[in-house]
Amino acid sequence: MQALKPATKPSKQRKRLYQAPDHIRYKLMAAPLSPELKASHGVRSLPVRSGDTVRVMRGDHKGFEGKITRVDRKNYRIYVEGLTREKVDGTTIFASIHPSKVMITKLNLDDKWRKKVLERKRSERLKREKIVEKPPKKVLEVKEEVAEEKLVKEKPKRRKKAPVKKPRAKKAKKETEKEKEKKPKKRKRTTKKRTTRKTKSKGGT
Repeated sequence: MQALKPATKPSKQRKRLYQAPDHIRYKLMAAPLSPELKASHGVRSLPVRSGDTVRVMRGDHKGFEGKITRVDRKNYRIYVEGLTREKVDGTTIFASIHPSKVMITKLNLDDKWRKKVLERKRSERLKREKIVEKPPKKVLEVKEEVAEEKLVKEKPKRRKKAPVKKPRAKKAKKETEKEKEKKPKKRKRTTKKRTTRKTKSKGGT
């Protein structure tokens, strides 16, 4: 089955809601569980079914509690036992409520498939909690201290230029005193001054 992209236009959202297939309508008819059921089953919400006991949380009938007699998936409404209203002509009919306005206080677990759904949801939630485990407090404290130190010490870093390596000069061997005595002393060459000869001019006038 191809995954649908979430629609942003309200018109498209309404169209998908009204044209949704039955297996998606079933999920849209979900209601939250009471705190007692959450603790016992480890599940936050479930699709409502006939036979579930629900309490109305919002609207004119707030606080009313009773069993679900009928679930209308076509109009996304449920009907609770004892919750009625009078028509203009005086006849009484069941008042319809949206499942998001109620809270499930007692589950109908006659169906074995529903028990399996609860078990699967619980196991999935436990797996998620194991994956997203919080680190111990000591580690968090150490990280905070390191972060504070960094804030104090941090300054705009300048890139250091790589030092240019100069060729190493060959170390001259140190001559011992004996070797110096053996070697004959070199005489310093002196430059001779050039003497210029004065030439006599022949035959004067």
